[in-house]
Amino acid sequence: MEEKYMQNSPIPDEITCPPADDADAAMESDAAQEEHHGAYYDAGSITTRNGRHTIHCLTIIGQIEGHYLSPSQNKTTKYEHVIPQLVAVEEDPKIDGLLILLNTVGGDIEAGLALAELVAGMRKPTVSLVLGGGHSIGVPLAVAAKRSFIASTASMTIHPVRVNGLILGVPQTIDYFKRMQDRITRFVSENSRISADAFYRLVMNTDELVLDVGTVLEGEEAVEAGLIDDVGTLSDAI
Repeated sequence: MEEKYMQNSPIPDEITCPPADDADAAMESDAAQEEHHGAYYDAGSITTRNGRHTIHCLTIIGQIEGHYLSPSQNKTTKYEHVIPQLVAVEEDPKIDGLLILLNTVGGDIEAGLALAELVAGMRKPTVSLVLGGGHSIGVPLAVAAKRSFIASTASMTIHPVRVNGLILGVPQTIDYFKRMQDRITRFVSENSRISADAFYRLVMNTDELVLDVGTVLEGEEAVEAGLIDDVGTLSDAI
Protein backbone atom coordinates (compact mmCIF):
# COMPACT_ATOMS: atom_id res chain seq x y z
CA MET A 1 0.00 0.00 0.00
CA GLU A 2 2.78 2.35 0.83
CA GLU A 3 4.62 1.72 -2.46
CA LYS A 4 1.43 2.17 -4.49
CA TYR A 5 0.67 5.46 -2.78
CA MET A 6 4.15 6.75 -3.43
CA GLN A 7 3.98 5.78 -7.10
CA ASN A 8 0.62 7.44 -7.77
CA SER A 9 1.22 10.62 -5.76
CA PRO A 10 2.69 13.62 -7.59
CA ILE A 11 5.96 14.82 -6.21
CA PRO A 12 6.57 18.56 -6.47
CA ASP A 13 9.74 19.58 -8.24
CA GLU A 14 10.71 22.09 -5.52
CA ILE A 15 9.47 23.02 -2.09
CA THR A 16 10.33 26.56 -0.94
CA CYS A 17 10.40 27.25 2.78
CA PRO A 18 11.36 30.54 4.36
CA PRO A 19 14.69 30.52 6.11
CA ALA A 20 14.40 29.75 9.79
CA ASP A 21 16.04 33.05 10.75
CA ASP A 22 13.57 35.11 8.66
CA ALA A 23 10.56 33.24 10.06
CA ASP A 24 11.75 33.75 13.63
CA ALA A 25 12.37 37.44 12.97
CA ALA A 26 8.89 37.86 11.49
CA MET A 27 7.29 36.16 14.49
CA GLU A 28 9.27 38.34 16.89
CA SER A 29 8.27 41.46 14.94
CA ASP A 30 4.57 40.52 15.03
CA ALA A 31 4.77 39.77 18.75
CA ALA A 32 6.52 43.07 19.44
CA GLN A 33 3.96 44.98 17.40
CA GLU A 34 1.09 43.26 19.18
CA GLU A 35 2.65 44.02 22.57
CA HIS A 36 3.24 47.63 21.48
CA HIS A 37 -0.39 48.09 20.42
CA GLY A 38 -1.61 46.31 23.54
CA ALA A 39 0.29 48.76 25.71
CA TYR A 40 -1.27 51.68 23.86
CA TYR A 41 -4.77 50.22 24.20
CA ASP A 42 -4.23 49.75 27.94
CA ALA A 43 -3.07 53.37 28.24
CA GLY A 44 -6.08 54.68 26.32
CA SER A 45 -4.17 55.75 23.23
CA ILE A 46 -3.14 54.42 19.84
CA THR A 47 -0.95 55.48 16.93
CA THR A 48 -2.57 55.17 13.50
CA ARG A 49 -1.22 55.52 9.96
CA ASN A 50 -3.04 56.11 6.68
CA GLY A 51 -0.10 55.95 4.30
CA ARG A 52 0.58 59.70 4.34
CA HIS A 53 0.36 60.77 7.97
CA THR A 54 0.86 59.19 11.35
CA ILE A 55 -1.46 60.40 14.13
CA HIS A 56 -1.30 59.59 17.81
CA CYS A 57 -4.79 59.43 19.35
CA LEU A 58 -5.04 60.12 23.09
CA THR A 59 -8.25 59.73 25.11
CA ILE A 60 -8.93 61.71 28.28
CA ILE A 61 -11.98 60.23 29.98
CA GLY A 62 -13.67 60.11 33.35
CA GLN A 63 -11.95 62.00 36.14
CA ILE A 64 -8.47 63.44 35.75
CA GLU A 65 -6.50 61.91 38.61
CA GLY A 66 -3.75 64.01 40.12
CA HIS A 67 -1.83 63.82 43.38
CA TYR A 68 -4.46 61.73 45.17
CA LEU A 69 -6.00 58.42 44.13
CA SER A 70 -9.65 58.46 43.11
CA PRO A 71 -12.12 55.84 44.41
CA SER A 72 -11.73 52.48 42.70
CA GLN A 73 -15.20 52.64 41.11
CA ASN A 74 -14.35 55.85 39.22
CA LYS A 75 -13.03 55.84 35.68
CA THR A 76 -9.91 57.99 35.65
CA THR A 77 -7.17 59.36 33.44
CA LYS A 78 -3.90 59.36 35.36
CA TYR A 79 -1.83 62.40 34.51
CA GLU A 80 1.44 60.60 35.25
CA HIS A 81 0.56 58.22 32.39
CA VAL A 82 -0.35 60.98 29.94
CA ILE A 83 2.69 63.22 30.48
CA PRO A 84 5.25 60.70 29.11
CA GLN A 85 3.00 60.04 26.11
CA LEU A 86 2.90 63.74 25.24
CA VAL A 87 6.69 63.94 25.48
CA ALA A 88 7.06 60.83 23.31
CA VAL A 89 4.70 62.23 20.65
CA GLU A 90 6.59 65.52 20.54
CA GLU A 91 9.97 63.82 20.18
CA ASP A 92 9.02 60.97 17.83
CA PRO A 93 9.88 62.01 14.24
CA LYS A 94 7.52 59.35 12.86
CA ILE A 95 4.42 60.93 14.44
CA ASP A 96 2.97 63.88 12.54
CA GLY A 97 0.26 65.08 14.93
CA LEU A 98 -1.81 64.52 18.06
CA LEU A 99 -5.58 63.97 18.31
CA ILE A 100 -7.11 64.34 21.80
CA LEU A 101 -10.56 62.86 22.45
CA LEU A 102 -12.17 64.37 25.53
CA ASN A 103 -15.07 63.03 27.58
CA THR A 104 -14.22 64.10 31.12
CA VAL A 105 -16.04 65.37 34.20
CA GLY A 106 -12.93 67.29 35.28
CA GLY A 107 -10.73 66.46 38.22
CA ASP A 108 -7.49 67.65 39.78
CA ILE A 109 -6.91 71.28 38.81
CA GLU A 110 -3.11 71.30 38.83
CA ALA A 111 -2.90 67.95 37.03
CA GLY A 112 -5.31 69.16 34.34
CA LEU A 113 -3.44 72.44 33.93
CA ALA A 114 -0.13 70.57 33.70
CA LEU A 115 -1.46 68.47 30.81
CA ALA A 116 -3.00 71.53 29.14
CA GLU A 117 0.29 73.43 29.34
CA LEU A 118 2.15 70.52 27.75
CA VAL A 119 -0.33 70.30 24.87
CA ALA A 120 -0.26 74.07 24.31
CA GLY A 121 3.55 74.01 24.18
CA MET A 122 3.85 71.29 21.54
CA ARG A 123 5.29 72.18 18.12
CA LYS A 124 3.41 69.45 16.27
CA PRO A 125 -0.18 69.90 15.06
CA THR A 126 -2.67 69.19 17.86
CA VAL A 127 -6.44 68.80 17.61
CA SER A 128 -8.99 68.28 20.40
CA LEU A 129 -12.50 66.86 20.06
CA VAL A 130 -15.01 67.15 22.91
CA LEU A 131 -17.37 64.17 22.97
CA GLY A 132 -20.13 63.86 25.53
CA GLY A 133 -18.63 66.41 27.89
CA GLY A 134 -15.53 68.47 28.56
CA HIS A 135 -16.38 69.82 31.98
CA SER A 136 -14.50 71.79 34.62
CA ILE A 137 -10.71 71.42 34.12
CA GLY A 138 -11.53 69.69 30.82
CA VAL A 139 -12.15 73.18 29.39
CA PRO A 140 -8.44 74.20 29.46
CA LEU A 141 -7.55 70.82 27.99
CA ALA A 142 -9.98 71.35 25.11
CA VAL A 143 -8.69 74.83 24.23
CA ALA A 144 -5.01 73.86 24.64
CA ALA A 145 -4.89 72.25 21.19
CA LYS A 146 -4.11 74.34 18.14
CA ARG A 147 -7.50 73.40 16.68
CA SER A 148 -10.55 72.44 18.75
CA PHE A 149 -13.85 70.76 17.87
CA ILE A 150 -16.95 69.86 19.84
CA ALA A 151 -19.71 67.43 18.93
CA SER A 152 -23.12 69.04 18.48
CA THR A 153 -24.52 67.01 21.39
CA ALA A 154 -21.56 67.57 23.74
CA SER A 155 -21.50 70.10 26.56
CA MET A 156 -18.99 71.99 28.70
CA THR A 157 -19.61 73.03 32.32
CA ILE A 158 -17.74 76.15 33.46
CA HIS A 159 -17.73 76.81 37.20
CA PRO A 160 -15.54 78.34 39.94
CA VAL A 161 -12.68 76.47 41.59
CA ARG A 162 -13.68 73.82 44.14
CA VAL A 163 -11.55 72.29 46.86
CA ASN A 164 -12.24 69.13 48.86
CA GLY A 165 -11.17 68.61 52.44
CA LEU A 166 -10.39 70.95 55.30
CA ILE A 167 -10.76 74.66 54.54
CA LEU A 168 -9.65 77.45 56.85
CA GLY A 169 -12.06 80.37 57.05
CA VAL A 170 -9.42 83.03 56.69
CA PRO A 171 -8.88 85.75 54.06
CA GLN A 172 -5.81 83.90 52.74
CA THR A 173 -8.03 80.99 51.64
CA ILE A 174 -10.27 83.29 49.59
CA ASP A 175 -7.19 84.89 48.04
CA TYR A 176 -5.81 81.45 47.16
CA PHE A 177 -9.06 80.49 45.41
CA LYS A 178 -9.04 83.73 43.45
CA ARG A 179 -5.43 83.27 42.32
CA MET A 180 -6.14 79.70 41.21
CA GLN A 181 -9.22 80.82 39.28
CA ASP A 182 -7.18 83.58 37.65
CA ARG A 183 -4.65 80.98 36.44
CA ILE A 184 -7.39 79.01 34.72
CA THR A 185 -9.05 82.12 33.27
CA ARG A 186 -5.76 83.42 31.91
CA PHE A 187 -4.87 80.11 30.25
CA VAL A 188 -8.29 79.73 28.63
CA SER A 189 -8.35 83.31 27.31
CA GLU A 190 -4.81 83.01 25.92
CA ASN A 191 -5.59 79.77 24.05
CA SER A 192 -9.05 80.52 22.69
CA ARG A 193 -11.09 83.38 21.24
CA ILE A 194 -12.94 84.22 24.48
CA SER A 195 -11.84 87.19 26.57
CA ALA A 196 -10.93 86.87 30.24
CA ASP A 197 -13.90 89.03 31.27
CA ALA A 198 -16.37 87.00 29.21
CA PHE A 199 -15.03 83.72 30.61
CA TYR A 200 -15.22 85.07 34.17
CA ARG A 201 -18.87 86.02 33.63
CA LEU A 202 -19.62 82.45 32.56
CA VAL A 203 -17.81 81.14 35.64
CA MET A 204 -19.73 83.36 38.07
CA ASN A 205 -23.17 83.01 36.43
CA THR A 206 -25.86 82.51 39.12
CA ASP A 207 -28.90 82.33 36.84
CA GLU A 208 -28.48 78.90 35.24
CA LEU A 209 -27.47 76.14 37.66
CA VAL A 210 -29.84 75.37 40.52
CA LEU A 211 -27.36 74.07 43.09
CA ASP A 212 -24.16 75.59 41.75
CA VAL A 213 -22.57 78.64 40.17
CA GLY A 214 -21.51 78.57 36.53
CA THR A 215 -22.66 77.92 32.98
CA VAL A 216 -23.31 74.90 30.78
CA LEU A 217 -22.52 75.41 27.09
CA GLU A 218 -23.62 72.95 24.42
CA GLY A 219 -21.88 72.39 21.08
CA GLU A 220 -22.83 75.48 19.07
CA GLU A 221 -22.96 77.67 22.17
CA ALA A 222 -19.34 76.83 23.01
CA VAL A 223 -18.34 77.92 19.50
CA GLU A 224 -20.36 81.14 19.70
CA ALA A 225 -18.79 81.95 23.07
CA GLY A 226 -15.33 81.63 21.54
CA LEU A 227 -14.18 78.65 23.59
CA ILE A 228 -14.12 76.11 20.75
CA ASP A 229 -13.24 76.67 17.10
CA ASP A 230 -15.88 74.58 15.36
CA VAL A 231 -18.64 72.02 15.77
CA GLY A 232 -17.46 68.75 14.25
CA THR A 233 -16.98 65.02 14.51
CA LEU A 234 -14.09 62.59 14.20
CA SER A 235 -13.67 63.01 10.45
CA ASP A 236 -13.44 66.80 10.85
CA ALA A 237 -10.83 66.50 13.59
CA ILE A 238 -8.68 64.10 11.58
